[in-house]
Amino acid sequence: MERTRTIDTTTAPAHRAPDTVWYTAYGSHTHLERLSHYLTGGRPHGAARTHPGSRDPRPPAASVPVELPGALYFATRSPVWRGGRAFYDPGASGTVLARAHLVTAVQLSDIVAREMYREPGSDLDLSEALGRGRAALGSGRYETLVCPGVLDGVPVLTFTAPWTLHDVEWTRPSAPCLRHLVAGLRDAGAWPASRIAAYLEHCPGAAGHWTAEAVAALTAGR
Repeated sequence: MERTRTIDTTTAPAHRAPDTVWYTAYGSHTHLERLSHYLTGGRPHGAARTHPGSRDPRPPAASVPVELPGALYFATRSPVWRGGRAFYDPGASGTVLARAHLVTAVQLSDIVAREMYREPGSDLDLSEALGRGRAALGSGRYETLVCPGVLDGVPVLTFTAPWTLHDVEWTRPSAPCLRHLVAGLRDAGAWPASRIAAYLEHCPGAAGHWTAEAVAALTAGR
């Protein structure tokens, strides 16, 4: 089993603009196959949208398993997955299984732009997120940057909604969305399949709709 890497939440990142960051995915981007379409362009299996790719199409330099403090939940409705989107509430109790991808700041900017339904091509100003741990780029979903700490001296960054899991109605995630999430966490190599299935079974939005057995069956035979 791969060892889960520990994020240093006590050390603030340097305020200078970093060349590389750990883009920490907690949803379908845990799966490198899914993330690759945001970098090289194309349409992921089961999705309804084609992506233009990043200015820097190289794959992540590394991908490591991490755990974030907080909670994963599913809400709103994705036209891509035709079900609930994955969101991260850093203020909630619990632990989120995630995968940190070492990417360039340019790649992160283009990934965030696509998730915000904006055209990629502009570099993000990360100074507020690095200095304060959080930055609002807008009021919509996936327009809030969160920096929970550093890993190997490199900033850890992810994005989510400005609201908490208690502020919105939860929505059942679709099978294609969960399939990428399960595959990505399994490929990370840090958690047994039974742990991943039990974890997702209890996430708000999935709870009551997906059993651990049904989650595990999504990637059976891989």
